[in-house]
Amino acid sequence: MGQEAKLEKEKTADDVVAQPIEAAPLKGLVGTKIGMTRIFVDDARMVPVTVISTAGNIVTLVKTKASDGYDAIQVGYGDVIEKKLSKAEAQHLIKKGLTPKRWLKEFRVKDTAPFKIGQPVPVSVFAKGEWVQVSGTTRGKGYAGVMKRHGFAGLPHSHGNGEYRRHPGTSGAQGPQHVLPGTRKPGHMGVVWSTVPKIEVVDIDAEKNLILLRGSVPGPNGNFVVLRPTSRAVKVSVQPQSKKAKK
Repeated sequence: MGQEAKLEKEKTADDVVAQPIEAAPLKGLVGTKIGMTRIFVDDARMVPVTVISTAGNIVTLVKTKASDGYDAIQVGYGDVIEKKLSKAEAQHLIKKGLTPKRWLKEFRVKDTAPFKIGQPVPVSVFAKGEWVQVSGTTRGKGYAGVMKRHGFAGLPHSHGNGEYRRHPGTSGAQGPQHVLPGTRKPGHMGVVWSTVPKIEVVDIDAEKNLILLRGSVPGPNGNFVVLRPTSRAVKVSVQPQSKKAKK
């Protein structure tokens, strides 16, 4: 027993880095939206799902309370050529012996001891049946009017309003003779950071690093998304009992 314990202590840091995070307390992933499809769950119900690819997530920085004032893990995702990053961003990764990454995101953790720079972060940090929140950039919709962009009701559809039914109406008050800042106007719609606060993990493919989420997530196919644990309360649904057969 003494020799086995000694051999365990003699493991190098490289051996630890090469092993992926299996049961570490990290709840966060960065991925790419592949598209939507449908699957059938065990009771033959069809469920629409969004497929997210998370292949290539690695630990790029470990922050501790001693050095930064809080415990967090920085995860890098998406290989990119060096010239597409700023010098500071590129050197931050190159000095650690890592390939340049397009996206860097931080996730708070309670303990940073299990993490090493260069560790791969697998999709198994989330499990089937968990609830997560998904953030991403929404689809761009170009120039839109106030009815589509802000949900205005429009003017009455009566005689004399033919040209102004979808117009915003007056722009400002009678007193100040200018448009007040923050007034809702027509303009560019979409391409904003949006979050779906609660979405269920339907299934996980550990071999291909794919995660299937119920329903839709922000953005078009190929969009960059961030997955975190949800802060919303999760209600446990109770399946209704089948009606008794008539005698």
